[in-house]
Amino acid sequence: MPQPTPPLRVALTLATAGVPVLPLRHGKVPVGNCLTCTRNACGGRPNMKTSGPCACTAPCHAWAAATTDPAILTSPAWTPAWRQAVGVGYHPGGARLTVVDLDTPDAVVWAQRNLPATRTVPTTRGQHWIYQGVRSSSNGVRPGVDIKSSMAYARWLGPGTGIITALPDSVRALAARKPTVRPVPHARTVPALAGGGECRHRTPAYLERGIAMAEERITEASSAVHTTVYRTFLAVLSAHGRCGCLTDVHIARLFTAAQAKGESPRHCTDAWTNARTTLGM
Repeated sequence: MPQPTPPLRVALTLATAGVPVLPLRHGKVPVGNCLTCTRNACGGRPNMKTSGPCACTAPCHAWAAATTDPAILTSPAWTPAWRQAVGVGYHPGGARLTVVDLDTPDAVVWAQRNLPATRTVPTTRGQHWIYQGVRSSSNGVRPGVDIKSSMAYARWLGPGTGIITALPDSVRALAARKPTVRPVPHARTVPALAGGGECRHRTPAYLERGIAMAEERITEASSAVHTTVYRTFLAVLSAHGRCGCLTDVHIARLFTAAQAKGESPRHCTDAWTNARTTLGM
């Protein structure tokens, strides 16, 4: 019998402890466990039958696929995913946990001053603070701070240190706040495409109408915001991405609309990059 890969060994250990797990590939992105989701073609969102373009008959990846069942984790259907995996993700809400993702040193300092001590896990750029209890997930609740609990996943980076404490009201209130909108005005942060293609837009009004419709589509999203943002970026790039018409101002408008719906600048950049990759740009 083949030996499990290192990520799968970690996943099986966590599953035994009651933590739902899933495979992650490079970039901390869930591995698509079906052909429809290969190379993140579905936008990186699990299929919940009412959200996302994925045509799978059941949830196939991301937080919706996280499981504690070793039979599923070691099944032939999941073998290709674990071979690609470079890490393990987990669904905090499924383990009755909430992760406060502190993505900058300033965010860590803020947490040390404002949140009760709990178990902490070092990350590449900051820390995860883990509390006992479930909360709705929210991105960009303040600069450098995301909340990951229900309907979200976090990367497993080790057990951390300290004792897990109960989810405090301060975190519940933090997650309930309307995210701060932070436009991204520079192409070095929000990579645009180089021009060179033949422009097929007869008037500037064509582009303006397209951007306005994209903003409206994002703003009116009542669910599956991640998927809506990704698919909108994909549509804009498909129509306007190769002729050099898009400017930093246009891109910032799209990012501003997405952030107003709770997306963080990082998630906006990831969605933009994924859309470009899908289109081969």
